[in-house]
Amino acid sequence: MSELQGRREDWSVRHIPLGARGQVSAERVALVDVNNFYVSCERVFDPRLRKRPVVVLSNNDGCVVARSAEAKALGIRTGQPWFQLEPHAARLGLVAKSSNYELYGDLSARVMEVLGRHGLWQEVYSIDESFVGLAGTPDELLALAARIRADIDRYVGVPVCVGVAPTKTQAKLANHVAKADAGLLGVCSLDSLLPGDVWRLQERLPVTGLWGVGRRSGEKLVAEGIETIAELRRADPARIRKRHSVVMERTVRELNGVNCLPPTAERADRAQVMYSRSFSAPVTTVEELDEVMNLYTQRAAARLAVQGMRARVLTVSAGTSRFSGEAAFPSRSVALPTPTADPVLLTRFAVSALRSVAVPGTAYVRAGVMLSGLERDAEHGGQEQLALQLDLFGADPSLPDAAGPGSGGGTQAAVGRAGARAASGADLNALMASVKGRFGNTAIGLGRGGFSREPEWSMRREFRSPRYTTEWDELPVVKA
Repeated sequence: MSELQGRREDWSVRHIPLGARGQVSAERVALVDVNNFYVSCERVFDPRLRKRPVVVLSNNDGCVVARSAEAKALGIRTGQPWFQLEPHAARLGLVAKSSNYELYGDLSARVMEVLGRHGLWQEVYSIDESFVGLAGTPDELLALAARIRADIDRYVGVPVCVGVAPTKTQAKLANHVAKADAGLLGVCSLDSLLPGDVWRLQERLPVTGLWGVGRRSGEKLVAEGIETIAELRRADPARIRKRHSVVMERTVRELNGVNCLPPTAERADRAQVMYSRSFSAPVTTVEELDEVMNLYTQRAAARLAVQGMRARVLTVSAGTSRFSGEAAFPSRSVALPTPTADPVLLTRFAVSALRSVAVPGTAYVRAGVMLSGLERDAEHGGQEQLALQLDLFGADPSLPDAAGPGSGGGTQAAVGRAGARAASGADLNALMASVKGRFGNTAIGLGRGGFSREPEWSMRREFRSPRYTTEWDELPVVKA
């Protein structure tokens, strides 16, 4: 959600006096959002970063993707290249951190687990946000929101703000109020605020920052004379639907307390799973490309298995720099012999597919693997999965005819040459995940994907902090 803009004094609100609050119990929606999530994760294990300007950088330490409040105060912008900031870092006291996805993902899971203890229901919205269902009187809701904030700080160590309201759209707004008004101590429940203050906020805040209002739709609303949240709230829902969309109509109704976005126990299945990265140094040889496909495909397969899905189609791609004299972006799709999450089968076809389209000697700077045509494992419940033996160091395997020209004999020939076998029941993905869970992500892998150290072409993360919670060798050491 884009950040609501407004003068600092616009955010000041007052609570209804304790004795004047109603005591009717009601169900409400809470939006819990981690403040400056990436930076907050970095500060959990390194208290020296607190109250210092900190930025987290994108892949290959390119641009700023997250900023602490202190960095924002210095005028540092999201998307600003690090090479522009680096010469001034020492003078500004600016600390840069490479993206530590392993740490952020693990701490996110811990936050969501703590949240799940408090709610009637929970809907994870993003890596740092979650909707939670609450129930109680206004006083109880305010106390419960404060307890959620305290528990996450105690058990995970990251600061959050909590917005409580009758609907998701209002909860988003309440969360922003909680962030902007320091006097609320990170918690805002609309039931506990003076109604006049809520209206005053909505009269002054622009509609273009509201959750559910995109850039183009916001510009269209402004052109129609609807410039503030309050003006959208007073609009006729039927007219808004006719001139805009059913989504905008729901936003209007949600602003008026009508819950149009009920909780979803499970978000819709993804249409695809992708693992794509840029390299720290160009890759030019067949052997290096094989290493890339081995590593990336195994990671994509692991993600697929976590979701309980199987893929029907595998697509591989690579690319040179757009600024190179001979830009090239080869790709190829493979229709798999059977829906699968088997990392052996997927790696076999990924390696072969990229070999068939990549040109040795070309300086590729990125590559990716996409798994699509997804379906639930349950759809093939008791059926045996076709698995193909993989010889990572042997000759090029052939691809099914559906993969395109030059497939080399079709599915039946590929299966015959590879020596098809029925799955023995052992879940290779689960086994690998178990080993990695106990001994770290580099403990096991298939063929060239089983690196004990990251290869030279892997993504540059010069300023990465330790992966404190997911790698045995990087566990924090406490000295008495």
